[in-house]
Amino acid sequence: MTLALLAAFGLSLRARGAQSLEQWSAASRGFGSVFIFMLLAGEIYTTFTFLGGSGWAYARGAPAYYIIGYAAVAYTASYWLLPAIWRRGAAWQVITQPEYFARAFNSPWFGRVVAVVGVCALIPYLVLQLKGLGILVTEASYGRIGPNVAIPIGTGATVVYVIIAGVRGSALTAALKDTLVLVSVVGLGIALPYTLYGGIGPMFDILITQRPDLFLFPATGLSGTWYTSTVLMTVFGFYMWPHTFGSVFTARSEASFRRNAILMPLYQIVLLFVFFIGFAAITAVPGLEGADVDLALLRVTRQTYGPWIMGLVGAAGVLTALVPGSLILMSAATILARLFTGTAAASAEREVRLARLMVPLVATVALYFVFRGGQTIVTLLLFAYAIVTQLFPAVIVSLRWPRRSHAGAACAGIAVGVGLVVYTTLAGITMSTAFPSMPSAFTDINIGVLALIANVATLGVITLTRAPSDG
Repeated sequence: MTLALLAAFGLSLRARGAQSLEQWSAASRGFGSVFIFMLLAGEIYTTFTFLGGSGWAYARGAPAYYIIGYAAVAYTASYWLLPAIWRRGAAWQVITQPEYFARAFNSPWFGRVVAVVGVCALIPYLVLQLKGLGILVTEASYGRIGPNVAIPIGTGATVVYVIIAGVRGSALTAALKDTLVLVSVVGLGIALPYTLYGGIGPMFDILITQRPDLFLFPATGLSGTWYTSTVLMTVFGFYMWPHTFGSVFTARSEASFRRNAILMPLYQIVLLFVFFIGFAAITAVPGLEGADVDLALLRVTRQTYGPWIMGLVGAAGVLTALVPGSLILMSAATILARLFTGTAAASAEREVRLARLMVPLVATVALYFVFRGGQTIVTLLLFAYAIVTQLFPAVIVSLRWPRRSHAGAACAGIAVGVGLVVYTTLAGITMSTAFPSMPSAFTDINIGVLALIANVATLGVITLTRAPSDG
């Protein structure tokens, strides 16, 4: 039903059909504060928030608190960061992240490098949404619709919706998604503790007695060091996602970002209720392990309240996958269209037509990876974050030291950082296996932070030893 309504809504917007890539993916730079709020919330609050947050609270306890910490800090930083990016983007008339980098560093080839990095980071993020979609539909249908059916159908509906509705449709749908998520998450976060434990306080009393380690950081592994370094990495990468970065260019003015920087941290309160749901599920649906911890919210809801409430929660959850998924698909397709045509080499109609053709291509690649892995939603997101965060130093250089900006130095830094993340992930190398004799205060550092340090060191050394040029 949710998928049918989504498709119908997309068709209702067809009359506004975009005639250019700027209209389709950036809404002709006409969004005010309300639309920017809906767009950013639609991108940020995803199946990761809905399923991953409750799953990590269920399985990990205290380490899940990083989800609250990093976004609140990132929103605060956006008060200064996003207006600065918007001013340059508006002056240059760019609509994608790679175009921004190409102009900032006066280097078209560097823009193409950023395009490749961005799309590579978006694929696991899209995989995350599609995996969440499969979990939601399977659980909400009580197993009658399996993920092998739900994921392709949901992906197909999203593809059609993106092609027809563009960024305006995603922003409008995000409003519906946020309403359903607030009702579902806050309602369950209050109702489940009272139904299962007699209240939120009694729930914590029981859990502290049964699981005294749950609300403490482990001495090693997901320790306080891991928490701090992971928050740091995700703060730096928060607005580096190509679809989030690109949404900056949909705004009518920079004032929209300052207003949202004040309001968005309040949204983090919702995550407390997500955690309450995960904690409530610990004794109600024990035994979930590995990737199955992402089922905690859905299993405890289905077991406690039955099909009607499960249907509402399932509809909200499906939208947390489809709205961000549509924005990711649109961003990747726009980047690829500009990558293949250039910003001036094609007519406006040809450009938007190519972007629409790229949407099913990107979706097909993501589908391939969906059925190849069993990682949890949080693990997938942290891997993608470690990649996209490597773009942050180049953004700061472009804003703070534009005359010293050098494409070669920035590219070398990104290559070192991304290469380190990908190599350690594929080889299964962790800090503890690479440095077995080092103390946990060092080995628990998130590998993405070390990759970022290597990135900055490379960029700095090359910049200081080489005169600026046109790149």
